[in-house]
Amino acid sequence: MPTSTEQTSTATDAVPASTESAAGEVRSRNDRRNIAIIAHVDHGKTTLVDAMLRQSGAFSAHASEDLTDRVMDSMDLEREKGITILAKNTAVRYGDTTVNIIDTPGHADFGGEVERGLAMVDGVLLLVDASEGPLPQTRFVLRKALAARLPVILVINKVDRSDARIAEVVDEAYELFLDLDADEEQIDFPIVYCNAKAGRASMSRPADGDSPDSPDLKPLFDLLLETIPAPTYVEGAPLQALVTNLDASPYLGRLALCRVHNGTIRRGQQVMLCRADGTQERVKVSELLVTQALDRAPAESAGPGDIIAIAGIPDITIGETLADPEDPRPLPVITVDEPSISMTVGVNTSPLAGKSGKKLTARLVKARLDAELVGNVSIRVLPTERPDTWEIQGRGELQLAVLVELMRREDFELTVGKPQVVTREVDGKLHEPVERLTIDAPEEFLGTLTQLLAVRKGRVEQMINHGTGWIRLEYLVPARGLIGFRTEFLTETRGTGLLHHVFEGYEPWFGELRTRATGSMVADRSGPTTAYALFNLQERGTMFVPPMIDVYEGMIVGENSRADDMDVNPTKEKKLTNMRSSTGDELVRLTPHRQLTLEQALEFCREDECVEVTPATVRIRKVALLAADREKLRARRRSN
Repeated sequence: MPTSTEQTSTATDAVPASTESAAGEVRSRNDRRNIAIIAHVDHGKTTLVDAMLRQSGAFSAHASEDLTDRVMDSMDLEREKGITILAKNTAVRYGDTTVNIIDTPGHADFGGEVERGLAMVDGVLLLVDASEGPLPQTRFVLRKALAARLPVILVINKVDRSDARIAEVVDEAYELFLDLDADEEQIDFPIVYCNAKAGRASMSRPADGDSPDSPDLKPLFDLLLETIPAPTYVEGAPLQALVTNLDASPYLGRLALCRVHNGTIRRGQQVMLCRADGTQERVKVSELLVTQALDRAPAESAGPGDIIAIAGIPDITIGETLADPEDPRPLPVITVDEPSISMTVGVNTSPLAGKSGKKLTARLVKARLDAELVGNVSIRVLPTERPDTWEIQGRGELQLAVLVELMRREDFELTVGKPQVVTREVDGKLHEPVERLTIDAPEEFLGTLTQLLAVRKGRVEQMINHGTGWIRLEYLVPARGLIGFRTEFLTETRGTGLLHHVFEGYEPWFGELRTRATGSMVADRSGPTTAYALFNLQERGTMFVPPMIDVYEGMIVGENSRADDMDVNPTKEKKLTNMRSSTGDELVRLTPHRQLTLEQALEFCREDECVEVTPATVRIRKVALLAADREKLRARRRSN
């Protein structure tokens, strides 16, 4: 495989090969290619990038042996959840060409990362699983790529799966392009067949379950250079570099990740910072870095098509342009879709506050949320009636839960409200967000799933029976109907079903939904739980707490099997007497309690409940802790 592993740590070829043409002529940078890899969650994006890095010689033989899988998943949360959360870039050398690769998230909740990634590239690799085929978030990311008029290479991955159905998946991909109103030029895309885990690709279609006939990824690299256009620039045009992402270095401070569109940028140069609000400021580039494999190396200069990191501008933000100070021409600001889900985040107000976290004050919480706004363009932070609570709006539950989980790991203690939908008014009528839901499940659960989605006002769009004992259901469902649906879905399908959804649009308000048929067991006093009390309570439902755990009045200790809430005493102790009985010393046998994750706790919440999040634990509680206050609220709602 013809590769070059030369990596220069001092400079990059900033000025394109020929500069003899007249100013204003559009030229190409043939030694560069900028691509994004887009796909649904768990279809193999990050694994393919791993293989490309190894085969391009980006690592020495010794380093390659020591590498873990999914080297692009750098966050702990990404490795734990097995998904990509942040868009990251790497660079590989293939022959004389530098290929910059952007690994974008496949989950629609992180769509802001996708849009920023697509602003940096000239083409995309669309990765599709040879068995599962195109799924909702494939549709979401592809829609963005087609709107940006980016050329697409279809990569059918995991062709060696025993349940692969390659021909059908290719047909489904064509149907998806037609569904998204792609034109003739966009539908005429090349196809490559791949086994990313083994690092093999082929232009010829293998039999279902077979691996590609090529021993490496050379067919993919060759097709990439042939199909993806080289970056273009205008000869003699002034500097234009768009800031698409932010990072931080312990030595250099804030780093701005940029794509250079025109001109040349040099280390130590004075440039004009064109802000999103229209103002301009002259700043100095103190350090310039280019990506080599997974590292950044200092460079003297960079030219059109290069993806670089700039240091020395402390207040630079996403969407701004670095331009020529003598002729500043700002580029269009990056726009992202509107948020569809919101929840409140504030300081921890429970009686157990301050037990495990170190960051407890409203000032620290607000400073952390403001810092998140700098690097995450797809969320919003709004004030509420309370000075210590803020409303956060984002794309979905997962995106907001990831933010809360990151804050939890940074030693914050928080009170988080139930996720709500962000409504809007259209022609004087209230509209709410609607999600396109796709379910793959054994056909024996068809009746149960249909009933679950009918309660949530779901509208069936498509029903496919593959003839393998599995069915695929496609529904349009109000976004609020899906809050808390995942846990119930996994329970009803006994953990066998697959569930994916993506934002579809806004429709008129669907009316009242009752999505949770069970109530809560609420502690009526403070103290440590006892095995004796929990043993008597577990007959009424599912417990969330083990013995010898501190609880407080208003904390939810379990799920009541009936629809009503029930005040219980989980701290009750067995009365001691001097009378002996044959059953007195029997061992108390407790059913293991259900340990809720942060996402499960947020899904479980009702409108009058919230989640207490600390570094050590996640607890669900009532918003009003005292039973008398809760009764007053219920009476007020009944009177209204």
